[in-house]
Amino acid sequence: MTKAPTLPLRTPAPLVRLLLLLSATTGMVDAASILGMERVFTANMTGNVVFLAFASVGAPGFHVLPCLVALIAFFAGAVVAGRVARLGRPARLSHWLVVAAALESTLLILAGCVALMLAGRGLIPVIALTAGAMGFRNAVVRQLKVPDLTTTVLTLTITGIASDSRMAGGEGANQGNRLAAVAMIFAGAAAGAALVIACGLGVTLLATGGIVLAATLLFVRHPQMTEIERPG
Repeated sequence: MTKAPTLPLRTPAPLVRLLLLLSATTGMVDAASILGMERVFTANMTGNVVFLAFASVGAPGFHVLPCLVALIAFFAGAVVAGRVARLGRPARLSHWLVVAAALESTLLILAGCVALMLAGRGLIPVIALTAGAMGFRNAVVRQLKVPDLTTTVLTLTITGIASDSRMAGGEGANQGNRLAAVAMIFAGAAAGAALVIACGLGVTLLATGGIVLAATLLFVRHPQMTEIERPG
């Protein structure tokens, strides 16, 4: 007998909304890292590879260590997510998402606290904690296999928008989600930038961690989410 799919063919609306809101927090994290840290991405690892290349040839304003730390921490966070997924294995998707959000938000809140204590000096621990949180999240979301809603990567999403625009009226099946994902990361980056400018790096990371946990707790309570088996 074949095993029933863990997710329905149509992704539940509450899960789509949660992933879109998490996409906004990605924008907040990268705004915090670019404006408040040492010119490094802690969510968008493609940008870090480019920045690392700049630093390797001595381009002013770019440094090797922050980019390397972010890349290594992101990888470590993804590895931890895989290990955690194999250990407890909550039967329901809603339970797994709460566990994942609790771990991610803990790292972000800890990063915010460290940033407040360091007050702009020696931000390598903040970079490591933030990138680790985003690597953890990226691995968790990849397990869900929801098309065009990775929450952290837009390259394929934008490519999908362009490809579907060539179809009948641009009405591809996931076009709405793709456009929404781009808009949410833009909005999150704008909000994060405004928060960093007004309140500083630490407060921005604290707020982002709180949003991740609060949004997850809100959306997993929806009846459509409570009975779905966890993927994997």
